[in-house]
Amino acid sequence: MVDAPEAVVPEWLGVYLRGVAMGCADAVPGVSGGTIALITGIYERLIAAVTAVDPRRVRRVLVGIRPKNLPDARAAFLEMDGPFLLVLGAGIGTAIVTVLRVVEHLLEAAPVVTFGFFFGLIAASAVVLRHEVDLSTPGRKAAAVAGFVVAFLVSGYAAGALGDGLAVVFLAGALAVSAMVMPGVSGSLVLVILGQYERMTDALSTFIDAVLGAVSGGSPDALLAAAPPVIVFCGGGVVGLFTVAHAVRRALATYRAATVAFLVSLIVGALRAPLVEVGRVLADTGSSWGAAAPRFGLAAVGGAAAVLLLDRYAGAIEY
Repeated sequence: MVDAPEAVVPEWLGVYLRGVAMGCADAVPGVSGGTIALITGIYERLIAAVTAVDPRRVRRVLVGIRPKNLPDARAAFLEMDGPFLLVLGAGIGTAIVTVLRVVEHLLEAAPVVTFGFFFGLIAASAVVLRHEVDLSTPGRKAAAVAGFVVAFLVSGYAAGALGDGLAVVFLAGALAVSAMVMPGVSGSLVLVILGQYERMTDALSTFIDAVLGAVSGGSPDALLAAAPPVIVFCGGGVVGLFTVAHAVRRALATYRAATVAFLVSLIVGALRAPLVEVGRVLADTGSSWGAAAPRFGLAAVGGAAAVLLLDRYAGAIEY
């Protein structure tokens, strides 16, 4: 029996709006899109759909361009819950593009306040998830220490050590997109830790402007120049989604307590990243922490309040 259109439309609109909420969360360092998926009740379906995507089913879909293969292609697409992934992805993409345009402007106009807000988002996310951490064994304690140390050290040195080549963009895409589907760790937080957040925000904004320019009749040269980092990032994201994300899910299934301790401690260690970024801004402008601290602190309180309110009114954030 085929669902009536009036029943289908609200269902897919709900999926799209959940995608928008996930995209908004993943566009800023703090609450992850995976956490929003949990809160809104679609996390298990999302994981099932992602893990159902495999080369065999993708091949069946691609050969559907031949009329005789169309029924099997449609069956493979439904086996992967393709309609759900497409609608959810459209919502995520819409939000990320919109929010990152705003963030780009804020990073240029008020970087201290923006990174202060990020600091509050990250700190409150760790506080919200603290009840999930169990440090009752030496192994779990070691995992927690490792998570903190990795994030703390990488947050200070990644931007200079990794450079700005396309290989770094690919790695950033793989790690950030895989983090997007995990509760607790935001894809944007991973980019902040790697020192790639501002770079990819600028790259996406430039790409969008180039696309709009080409559509309105402008030269395609700007689009060709702006496309490589975005394409490479998306390619890394696809690889990460079906490799790194699967590995982390297996770790959660096999060593859940230790993995959760590592992830939450990773968030705590990442608190260094906004401080480092603000320090660079202050050094470039010849300002000092004494003058910037009140603005940074107030913005941090605002970011923390946003996460705590979300946790209180949308439901407890759990794995």
